[in-house]
Amino acid sequence: MKLLVTGGCGYKGHVLIPKLLNRGYEVVALDVMWFGNFLQPHPKLTVIKGDVRDIDAIDLDGFDGIIHLSSIANDPCGDLDPKLTWEVSALATMQLADKAKRKGVKRFIYASSGSVYGVKDEPQVTEDLELKPISEYNKTKMVAERVLLSYRDDMSVQILRPATVCGYSPRMRLDVSVNMLTMQALSKGKITVFGGMQTRPNIHIDDITDAYLHLIDHPEVTGIYNAGFENISILDIAKLVTKYVPVEIVVTESNDPRSYRVNSDKLLATGFRPKKTVEDAVREIIEKYRAGVLKDEDHFHNLKWMQKTVLAR
Repeated sequence: MKLLVTGGCGYKGHVLIPKLLNRGYEVVALDVMWFGNFLQPHPKLTVIKGDVRDIDAIDLDGFDGIIHLSSIANDPCGDLDPKLTWEVSALATMQLADKAKRKGVKRFIYASSGSVYGVKDEPQVTEDLELKPISEYNKTKMVAERVLLSYRDDMSVQILRPATVCGYSPRMRLDVSVNMLTMQALSKGKITVFGGMQTRPNIHIDDITDAYLHLIDHPEVTGIYNAGFENISILDIAKLVTKYVPVEIVVTESNDPRSYRVNSDKLLATGFRPKKTVEDAVREIIEKYRAGVLKDEDHFHNLKWMQKTVLAR
């Protein structure tokens, strides 16, 4: 199988692509490389530095499927430059889907986001609830979903709405809750929690990347699926971190209203089973930090790095 992975040099791509290669797949990773490239060379891996918006430069001949991870990731980054966000996360997805159809690509796996629901009061957020996105990031994900579903008669369209991903990756992200709070404890000697009572769904990076493998194995599993298995408050995540790194937790006010509990029974019904937990992610990050493999570096913070590099050009 030959697969194109857009955003292949991102947080998830660095964990997913080695798994694809271990299966013997031929993989082409396309990435603009704003945050670097830490993928190890492999005879079946081709890494292309390119912009997903440049659709004419993307050769889809001979590909069996696309795993579309590319986007301006997270709410603050998406709001930095709305035009850039819409071009990368919505327009480029529309163009890629159209070209995939014309080139006869049979599989399109899309990384959406659980944040498309917005703020929800329901005790369990399921796939049939109305979407009320509140940021540019959420809105572009919703639009891209709708566009891709319009191609369902032309190819297998499989969409995952991941919860907040946690755990170690060579292209680390330290701006997502579990990773950020763990790194604060390790590098600053205290944890600062904004609000704390907001409940957020989480998924380990090994589980979300295994979910993409699950979709590859099951082309009949089409449509939209939530992917999040631990609904935990931000304060409880901080307390979990202090179980391993005993530091002070400082709670301050927050203007972030997002609080929701994702239900992933639909994905579980397809036979998928998560194997790891938030606690596993915390332990793994601590282990990598203490071994000197992981450091608190600017390019692991998307917002800070984009302000410093991408938008400063």
